[in-house]
Amino acid sequence: MKADLHCHTTISDGSLGISDVIMQAGRDGIDCLAITDHDSLASLSRSSVLGMRYKVKIIPAVEFSAFDGARKRKVHILCYMPKKPDRLEGLCLRTSEGRMKLGKSLAMKVLEKYPITLESILRYSAGSKAIYKCHIMHALMDYGYTTELYGNIYDEIFDVNEGLCAEQVRAEADFYPDVRFVLTLIKASGGIPVMAHPKVFDSMDLLEELAKEKLIDGAEIFHSSADEKYRSELSALCEQYNLIQTGGSDFHGFYNHYPIQIGSATTAEDQLERILNFNA
Repeated sequence: MKADLHCHTTISDGSLGISDVIMQAGRDGIDCLAITDHDSLASLSRSSVLGMRYKVKIIPAVEFSAFDGARKRKVHILCYMPKKPDRLEGLCLRTSEGRMKLGKSLAMKVLEKYPITLESILRYSAGSKAIYKCHIMHALMDYGYTTELYGNIYDEIFDVNEGLCAEQVRAEADFYPDVRFVLTLIKASGGIPVMAHPKVFDSMDLLEELAKEKLIDGAEIFHSSADEKYRSELSALCEQYNLIQTGGSDFHGFYNHYPIQIGSATTAEDQLERILNFNA
């Protein structure tokens, strides 16, 4: 069974809607798919119905943004199959509100330099719970300021040290909840917490801490950010603590930094079974 357990739609920072993502998964021979939009459970009911239509098994999921206070780093946590998703709604709402406030601040700062309209940005964020950087860049592309989503203009605006919006970018994690708080809520909801792409935020040490504390149940091993050596180290850590080893494309459509197709990274069938049977 081919399973992609990490992808995004227009509900967060993906360029394709739920229907298109699931339809494409079916075309690509994906048997099992998890839509993991950032800090939003909005896809749960609709994706289940669409999954039946396109013969793709949908695993209820969400990707939470969190903060590792000890290391002052962001960390992303995937939550699979929450039995009581309503217990996660408050967390989603608080983070989404913070991100929307930040997104508006970013947009207004960009509009000071580039004479486009806020409406041109909102056109791309209309289905999302917030304004993301990719929505701003897409609008700038429409008006000819750049032909690249990620390039010199992106860096000039969003570079964390010298960019036009550096102050706002540095403040991004201010509204992110503590990672252990997020994990505790996921456990309370009956969900399965898995650390997303540990390589992206250099989270190997944090993963081991959380594994020792029995707060985390898995880690995303197969992801485009990790080379073979890093995957091997992650896999060894997972085996040591009996963690589930997942994989996912982290598909965002047009908004990926580089070309990524649904199903370009997948979860092994034995590990998928561990998720499906976790609370059995």
